[in-house]
Amino acid sequence: QVQLVESGGGLVQPGGSLRLACEASGFIFRLADMGWYRQAPGKQRELVAGISTDGSTNYADSAKGRFTISRNNTRSTVYLQMNSLKPEDTAVYHCSIGRFRGGVYWGQGTQVTVSS
Repeated sequence: QVQLVESGGGLVQPGGSLRLACEASGFIFRLADMGWYRQAPGKQRELVAGISTDGSTNYADSAKGRFTISRNNTRSTVYLQMNSLKPEDTAVYHCSIGRFRGGVYWGQGTQVTVSS
């Protein structure tokens, strides 16, 4: 079955960096667009960044210039490099199949907390 396992979250100070990873299994990863999404307390889940099968990327305005999404098809893993983190980036980050909106399958998420 489809499994998505996120990792790499944690507590970081404003201005810091984190690299999230999402390891996928149960489907042909190289044929799937992938995306990172986040949900802050009391807010709806939102797209952060997406990547197509050919490596084309898209970002939420809040992520442009600070976050970079990438993928390694050999490892069936999608990454999110997050730099210059702000307190408003605090959320649970999930990956899913789909680069603009998530699909049926979601990982358990990884908590990112940006605080001094």
